[in-house]
Amino acid sequence: MKKLLYTLLFSLAVLCMQAQSNEELKNEIERVQRQLSNMRHTFDRINKNMDDLMWYNKVGDVAYIDKVELTGPKRRVIRNPTGQGAQNPVRFKTYVFIPKSVQSSKKYPMMVLPHGGVHSNFNTFYAHIIRELMAQGYIVVAPEYRGSTGYGRGFYELIDYGGLEVEDVKASRDYMIENYDIVDENRIGIFGWSHGGLITLMNLYNHPKAYKVGYAGVPVSDLIARMGYKSDGYEALYAADYHIGKEAYQDVEEYKRRSPAWNTHKLQTPLLVHSNTNDEDVNVLEVQHLIKSLKADGKKFESEIYEDIPGGHAFDRLDTKIAKQVRLKIYKFLAGYLNPPSAFNSLNDLQKAGYGY
Repeated sequence: MKKLLYTLLFSLAVLCMQAQSNEELKNEIERVQRQLSNMRHTFDRINKNMDDLMWYNKVGDVAYIDKVELTGPKRRVIRNPTGQGAQNPVRFKTYVFIPKSVQSSKKYPMMVLPHGGVHSNFNTFYAHIIRELMAQGYIVVAPEYRGSTGYGRGFYELIDYGGLEVEDVKASRDYMIENYDIVDENRIGIFGWSHGGLITLMNLYNHPKAYKVGYAGVPVSDLIARMGYKSDGYEALYAADYHIGKEAYQDVEEYKRRSPAWNTHKLQTPLLVHSNTNDEDVNVLEVQHLIKSLKADGKKFESEIYEDIPGGHAFDRLDTKIAKQVRLKIYKFLAGYLNPPSAFNSLNDLQKAGYGY
């Protein structure tokens, strides 16, 4: 009996040691994972700062460039933040590009350009597009809305996909009107691709009088359908406790609220939509749903679904001839409503503006 008792006590002690060891190991793994995450955000900051310098090299000859700081709405209360200033408006950066050809006595049309990516930022991938816009005489504002990368972990975790980020972008539009007399508030358009296309659509829905026209390229359109064909890792970006906090099947209405295809009844603004059948990111079925919903709601808009254009998701943002031809269509559509001082008439105009020859 005594031997059995000793055996049981020894076994219990071993189990306690293992439990303690497992708990310590778990804590250590979490600590290392957090350190790695912080390192990634540090590298993102470095990359962002380096890319910011490249803007002056790539477009500094045709544009006045600035990066200003402004505020959007308060953060969503998820973790019951406390402390002084916890509910202050969110601060974020915004790029401003102004053509060097402007005259202070005149007013110019403006394009609002939200970047794409669940977590990404506005970078020099758009350099040729900015050059093309400068040549036409557009002022451009490109907001680094909440959730953008390159600004630290805290800002990254403010992400609100299809939510308050939309209002951050609207705040950048309002900032320009309030601070730049050369902006014509009656000639403001908004355009973007992918996630930026979603933000474009939601801005048009939520603020129909703020924009004269919009273009949505390969826009994320239906988050519910999207979660059905994306990976678990992608779904986790939305279900994170600092984000929506639930998966789509747990709160279908919340995902519908953030999806352009489920809110088409709100559209009042001229709109052009493009998609590509071989898009490896936004499956064309999402955009098809958007188009069908717009038609069902009797909305006036223009759309085109391209067949297997090389480049997939980025087909009309590349430097290929066909990408430039598609962009020329986009610019002509926008110019019909915004009347820029030097609208493109040909592909040669676009080529010379963006590439110098």
